[in-house]
Amino acid sequence: MSHRPLPGRRSVLRGSLAASAALTLPVGLGAAPALALSGRPKAGWGVQTGDVSAHSGLVWVRSDRPARMIVETSATESFRKPRRWYGPLLGKDSDFTGTTLLRGLPSGEQIHYRVLLADPDDPRRTGEPVTGTFRTAPARRRDGVRFVWSGDLAGQGWGINPELGGYRIYDAMAALNPDFFICSGDNVYADGPLTETVTLPDGRTWRNITTEEKAKVAETLAEFRGNFRYNLLDENLRAFNAQVPSIIQWDDHEVTNNWYPGEILADSRYTEKNVDVLAARARQAFSEYFPISTLRRPEGRVYRVQHYGPLLDVFVLDMRTYRNANSTDDQTTDPQGILGREQLQWLKRELSRSRAVWKVIASDMPLGLVVPDTGDGKPNIEAVAQGDPGAPLGRELQIAELLRFIKHRRITGTVWVTADVHYTSAQHYQPSRAAFTDFEPFWEFVSGPLNAGAFPANALDNTFGPERVFVKAPTTANVSPAEGYQFFGEVDIAGDTAELTVRLREQDGTVLFTKVLQPGRVGQ
Repeated sequence: MSHRPLPGRRSVLRGSLAASAALTLPVGLGAAPALALSGRPKAGWGVQTGDVSAHSGLVWVRSDRPARMIVETSATESFRKPRRWYGPLLGKDSDFTGTTLLRGLPSGEQIHYRVLLADPDDPRRTGEPVTGTFRTAPARRRDGVRFVWSGDLAGQGWGINPELGGYRIYDAMAALNPDFFICSGDNVYADGPLTETVTLPDGRTWRNITTEEKAKVAETLAEFRGNFRYNLLDENLRAFNAQVPSIIQWDDHEVTNNWYPGEILADSRYTEKNVDVLAARARQAFSEYFPISTLRRPEGRVYRVQHYGPLLDVFVLDMRTYRNANSTDDQTTDPQGILGREQLQWLKRELSRSRAVWKVIASDMPLGLVVPDTGDGKPNIEAVAQGDPGAPLGRELQIAELLRFIKHRRITGTVWVTADVHYTSAQHYQPSRAAFTDFEPFWEFVSGPLNAGAFPANALDNTFGPERVFVKAPTTANVSPAEGYQFFGEVDIAGDTAELTVRLREQDGTVLFTKVLQPGRVGQ
């Protein structure tokens, strides 16, 4: 790959860490401090970029008070002859967050940027700049592409633990100098309160940084916002955001466990039982705290395709917003499925239009792993597979339709990546092993969690003939990050051969499994 050298962590964070001083926690205290309101506007939550293409990208920031967002870009860290972009006025309506769209950027180049926050009443009064960098998508095939993916952050009671160095996995991902990061959902656990301490099975004590919003399940808009703010207290994550652009999707824990549209909760922790009300509030907070291009459009959808040069298109799915109700999932007809009809048609259309060598389908849930939903005491299904090894039933019908379409349109280079189940594995789907055979072979790679409880491997459903080629998972449920079992995946597409190499990695970057895929094939 002809990537530019890895930007120095110190230079990337020079402005970011200085501005983040307001987030430093007093020793021995668990609650995050209020941001000081004296002086000039501060951007103590760092910066991040998202949905970067060959010529554009979104820059995000949060202020501690009303401010005008200004972004300056440059080809060098010295910021000689910077280009200036005037962004939105940040105020209470958006929780003082905002994004600025940068257009007309050079392709395949390292872009240095700094965000200034100006007093709306006196533009000369600006806070200390917060700096970051990102690389635009290449226009040339020979440049190659590298990205990482994972999901599931601060779940099952395991939050930011300063004694363990916080979210250390972000340092390992940044060390690979990826072009971007896909978060496959569960960016927060709005339904997962944190306590200051948790006693581990061996008697040790896990210590969480806590905040008021993380003391209970999120129900109000303010509580959802506080959940998204919580993770930005971690220095590793802020450093990563300043260096690596993200492609963000969501799943269930941004709202509540295993939710579906129209659900009425029986959970006694909630006073607001209508999931649609909770989801609307969560969606607003989600859209405020991540730079996502399609959420800026009138329809405000999460699913989208991100073009990343001639080698790669990333198809970001939303298996949460349009699904039918969780059930035993054994119906013989299912037009809505897990994607909804409109999203399925969109996916077919965009896959058939894609001219990229590789089509990575970023799914927030796995296809052939049985993920149950027993929250109401019934044997319902949360994902696609329901454990019946025969012909497609329920949501499998929609996936079968998609796989058949890919085969008959001879769409090459499809690879599935996902998270959700809190372990790492590689599944190869093969029609010769399957009950449903009208598809071409493909791979699905699972990785995660980032910082959450780890769980044993899920059972496989043979409808699409998956074979588990690799797995690493604990044998007991909710193993803490102190015991390991935190994972991320890496995809490296070579510019010369266009070979796609997948590496499944542990929290420290250790490679556990490698698979090399060849370009130009319908199935492999």
